[in-house]
Amino acid sequence: MPDARPAIQAAIEAAAAVGGGQIVIPKGLWLCDGPLHLRTRTELHLAEGAMLRFLGNAESYLPAVLTRWEGTEVYSYSPMIFAAEVSDVAITGKGTIDGQGEANFLPWRAGQEPIKAVLRDMGRDSVPLSERLFVGERRLRPHFVQFFRCQRVLVEGVTLRDSPFWMVHPVYCQDVTVRGITCISRHINSDGVDPDSSQRVLIEDCHFEVGDDGVSIKSGRDQDGWRVGIASEDIVIRNCFYSGKTGGAVAIGSEMSGGVRNVWIENWRLPLSNHALYFKANLDRGGLIEDIHIRNIAIGETDAAIIFTNDYHSYRGGNFPPRFEKMWISNVRVQKAKYGLAIQGHKTAPVRQIHIANMQVASAGTPFELIHGEDLTLTNVVMNGRAVTLSDAVAWAPGKRH
Repeated sequence: MPDARPAIQAAIEAAAAVGGGQIVIPKGLWLCDGPLHLRTRTELHLAEGAMLRFLGNAESYLPAVLTRWEGTEVYSYSPMIFAAEVSDVAITGKGTIDGQGEANFLPWRAGQEPIKAVLRDMGRDSVPLSERLFVGERRLRPHFVQFFRCQRVLVEGVTLRDSPFWMVHPVYCQDVTVRGITCISRHINSDGVDPDSSQRVLIEDCHFEVGDDGVSIKSGRDQDGWRVGIASEDIVIRNCFYSGKTGGAVAIGSEMSGGVRNVWIENWRLPLSNHALYFKANLDRGGLIEDIHIRNIAIGETDAAIIFTNDYHSYRGGNFPPRFEKMWISNVRVQKAKYGLAIQGHKTAPVRQIHIANMQVASAGTPFELIHGEDLTLTNVVMNGRAVTLSDAVAWAPGKRH
């Protein structure tokens, strides 16, 4: 089957040249050997029955582009669908985009730990971006769909399958809408949507069956995140579904060094999850998560319903405690959890002003763990048929992982 990429990219360029337009992928199977780069005022529309399938030849995703990989800026392989410094850009339709990530890109993960360490050292040491080239033997999995420094972004209706890495990743973007998409990718690091140092983001009516979190809000890693210094803020996430064994509905972190604030989360259903709501960082991160509002979460079976931790993995020896403050969580219903509520602050940065109301867990192995929290309130929190108060907390054991 011929490669459709040259024709699709030519159509994108032609539409941009006349001020914008819609590029339609018709019904049928279309192979794409390399990335598609969207331009200002272009819409990639996949008709019902269309399948756009990306191939796995790494060299086809060169030349390298400036991106952000797990919170650190780097020049690396182009995302499969990429938009950089454009506005009024969209991906729509009822068709499917297949990244073939498990077969072609997931095997890269086995050799990535030393490569990631080099990149994180560069971020810590403020190595110039021009020297951060990660391709060839020093390779990182590409993102599936990424918008980089874009304004007015829409992703609506499409199905995304089998991602090479994070699925929909707005970085340094404003006014982003992700509506009614389906993400199915069951291997590790297949986050559904990752708003990253972005503002005014709406995510609604989405379906996630992924091998990581449905939505994960981020804002940069450690010193490189502080250098950029852009928070994720003014985000609404509502009316979504999650099912998976290794992630949960919404996470904030672990890359959150630029800060996260003003987030509204409501009306989620999670029949099966590893965790439901996860606020995660470690002592390398610094940063502040605040003004988070969550309500109406229906959870079936999960390992942990609500977790706050500053002991997330990949700790590199820093002493910059992150802060979790001013959060309101209400109307959470859980059928079964190994852990109901787990809060781990730091002695110099306790988890503060967390208010939980109307939470019911029918069966909880450990209802409530706590270390280093202050100004916490529990109102009508019932687990295993009895009210839970602050005095019921047991100590979070040092080094414990949920």
